[in-house]
Amino acid sequence: MEVKHCICCVVGTRPEAIKMAPVIRALKEEKWADPFVLATGQHMDMLRQALCYFGIRSDLDLSIMKENQTLDYITTSVLLKVGEVLDELKPSLVLVHGDTTTTMAASLAAFYRNVPIGHVEAGLRSGNIRLPFPEELNRIIADRTASIFFAPTEGAKKNLIAEGAPEDAVLVTGNTVIDALKWTMEHTLSPSEERLLEIPAKARILLVTAHRRESLGKPLVRITNAVSRIVSEHEDLWAVVPMHKNPEVRKVFQEKLGRSERVLLCDPLGYPDFVWIMKKSTLVLTDSGGIQEETTYLGVPTLVMRDVTERPEAVSYGTAFLVGTDENAIAHKAKMILSEEIKPEFGRKKGIEEPFGEGLASRKIIDGLADFLKGSSVKENRFGN
Repeated sequence: MEVKHCICCVVGTRPEAIKMAPVIRALKEEKWADPFVLATGQHMDMLRQALCYFGIRSDLDLSIMKENQTLDYITTSVLLKVGEVLDELKPSLVLVHGDTTTTMAASLAAFYRNVPIGHVEAGLRSGNIRLPFPEELNRIIADRTASIFFAPTEGAKKNLIAEGAPEDAVLVTGNTVIDALKWTMEHTLSPSEERLLEIPAKARILLVTAHRRESLGKPLVRITNAVSRIVSEHEDLWAVVPMHKNPEVRKVFQEKLGRSERVLLCDPLGYPDFVWIMKKSTLVLTDSGGIQEETTYLGVPTLVMRDVTERPEAVSYGTAFLVGTDENAIAHKAKMILSEEIKPEFGRKKGIEEPFGEGLASRKIIDGLADFLKGSSVKENRFGN
């Protein structure tokens, strides 16, 4: 009789839920796997909505989120509560994703119990431990505790091996967000957010997202000033700005853009609606990480409002441009793209392979997990040995 392995899949934020959903769905189809979905609730409603969209219900929701939660609070709450769950569950492996505080703290909880850790989206590096903050350090800690690494790109694999990860423990899979993106495009014909349908059919669309800690304060003011300029200079352009729930972010957007014509401020969009508007966009402005992967696959030019990116493949491919948070730099680059002085999709036009895969990452991860659990009696981390 085949051994059934309990895989504890930890998710805490909406991006984690979206990117882990294809893996969880695939695990549920495997006879050898008994996936246990553990939601920390670092995000609450946004996390649950994302899981629900993909037909996933958490087996346990720790519901840690509270108003004005600090990094200290998230870390200690996840570390303690996930640890308690692992003590009772005794899984064969803990599966985490990316660079959130949930991922870092859950990895530590598993490491303290000598439970093997699989890290999805391992090996991304910006090269600056404070950019993005605290995500860069979170991902490094998760990688240092992991036993098997699912690197989305060859570049991520090289990063891991350069830091001492055993090559036979690193599997290049592509990024699971492409799996989620393709599935969503197949199931979304129109948006559920009616305000999106107010945009004229012939209008060009500027999609804007900004929420990172390093964007708060003056950088966010410069970003909103640039958005205002871009919209005013292009009469056929509408801006869609899904505002993060952070009150500090929302206050700046509302004060700076709330009265602007052709600027649609809205609450965070559900993932299907976000994919729908992203696909229709002429240009995207973002300080996000994952959006760079999605827009690269979609071929939508993207201005990355950061000084560095842990996804250099998007820049090399030709769809993403690092512009920082300088108002003039953002407005100038946007004008060049909107006037077609710059024509992105260089990689696709030159026949360069999609850097983040073709939507087969979850299948490769499942196969890698199966091989690891069947063939490994070593429970301790082997990083650097």
